[in-house]
Amino acid sequence: MRAVVAGLNVFPIKSGGAVALAEAALTPDGLRHDRAFMLVRPDGRHLSQREVPELALLRPEYDGVKLTVHTPLAGTPLVCEAADGPARDVTVHRRPCLGIDQGEDAAAWFSSVLGLPCRLVRFTGTRPTRLGDGTLTYADGYPLSVLSAESLDDLNHRMDARLPMSRFRPNIVLRGLGPYGEDAVTRLRATGADIELIRPCGRCVIINTDQETARRAPHPLRALAGYRTQLFDGAREVMFGRLGIPRAPGVLRVGDELTAS
Repeated sequence: MRAVVAGLNVFPIKSGGAVALAEAALTPDGLRHDRAFMLVRPDGRHLSQREVPELALLRPEYDGVKLTVHTPLAGTPLVCEAADGPARDVTVHRRPCLGIDQGEDAAAWFSSVLGLPCRLVRFTGTRPTRLGDGTLTYADGYPLSVLSAESLDDLNHRMDARLPMSRFRPNIVLRGLGPYGEDAVTRLRATGADIELIRPCGRCVIINTDQETARRAPHPLRALAGYRTQLFDGAREVMFGRLGIPRAPGVLRVGDELTAS
């Protein structure tokens, strides 16, 4: 089978807004700079849109040196250089990992914007995937999420209002596999790049959050639950898209043709 890369997205801050790219470097940890930063509570637990939907309104840009974050919630953007320093213990869904605190100015800015005490940390160390012997930064369990445009088209035919792809926050959007064609794919290959798709992507209440307004409505998750609930590893989950691990580095570009098998 053949598929075309229809979109590429990175999320420099976990649970923050996306940066749409024309091309992206594929590294062992996923697309470069994806989930490089994370906001944590004072005790180190991560913040996500599950509890704080306003995270969707953060618009970060990161070039590997400087982080800039715009948001309609603040009159002025945050601009800071990525700081080095001692690593502190943090957690993602109770799984331990490490982060480098990005300082008082960043902590004060985010705490003011979100209305709760929090701190910004930058990923450091090594973190294993749940399955498949891969590595990742602050993503939930796997470094890549993949979704077909035709799968979203099919969902939208079942709903009263059309949803944009941004609701589902994929790293890689494909076109050409047909609705849910990604379910049967285990490998995506391009020149110099190789991705193994490990498991279906279980969905949560985050897809009910409008990524432009941070408003919530239950309709997307409810609609998917009506026909996409599956049993996986003993638990029932609402599945939409696939999660993967890079097996060979490379560069992906919008418009690239991939071999899907």
